[in-house]
Amino acid sequence: MLHNVTLIPGDGIGPSITEAVVKIVEATGAPITWDEKIAGVTALEALNTPLPEETLESIRRTKVALKGPLTTPMGVGFRSINVALRKEFDLYANVRPVRTLLPKYRYQDIDLVLIRENTEGLYSGVEHYIGIGGDPRAAAESVMIVTRFGVERILRYAFEYAVQHGRKKVTLAHKANILKYTQGLFLDIGREMAKEYEDRVEFEDRIIDATAMLLVMDPYRFDVIVTENMFGDILSDQIAGLVGGLGLAPGGNIGKDAAIFEAVHGSAPD
Repeated sequence: MLHNVTLIPGDGIGPSITEAVVKIVEATGAPITWDEKIAGVTALEALNTPLPEETLESIRRTKVALKGPLTTPMGVGFRSINVALRKEFDLYANVRPVRTLLPKYRYQDIDLVLIRENTEGLYSGVEHYIGIGGDPRAAAESVMIVTRFGVERILRYAFEYAVQHGRKKVTLAHKANILKYTQGLFLDIGREMAKEYEDRVEFEDRIIDATAMLLVMDPYRFDVIVTENMFGDILSDQIAGLVGGLGLAPGGNIGKDAAIFEAVHGSAPD
């Protein structure tokens, strides 16, 4: 069966990376045809928009994309293109597997997966300035949005991922000791859902800062880690460091109706 895949070469070093990946995929004999589209600075220069409608339409049609790193244009009015894609296609699960590839690196035999909620939390972008006196930007406020719907589906994804991939343990990383409502909801739902899987997957919850410390001290105690958006963004770079850096860490953004796979590092425009 022939599969159509949207290919977004990206900016900076992106085209070189995607060219190499396409050669590797084609060498496997996988029956894939590529629908190449542009985004980022490349699209802004060519079409006066960093995220053209024809690129979005291609992903809607193929339902899967391979994306090189993109440069978000500088200046007011340009939001992160990666965030925009996640919002557009409701790519709620960010999946970051890491495995040891380099011989004689700091850690050997690393094999763990981070699953990050991709659409809520502080990264929802609900923020504003607060004017005081004559200073319109005297203070700034961001809102951490956490919904039962969003939490349940990312936790369900993590548990099902563990079962389907033969993983032994799910660790929920949180900050419920301080953020009683938002992170408390995450933790409460996680503990309740874990009961459904208690005969198949071990479950534990850990405070996020302790998780970060233990990833350095003893990463082998982890298998699947699930956490909220910003915490997951930070931990995903940390676990990449366990195996050699961002250049060795793939990422998948998964939704119900579409998925976008990518290199997790930047475009290195300089």
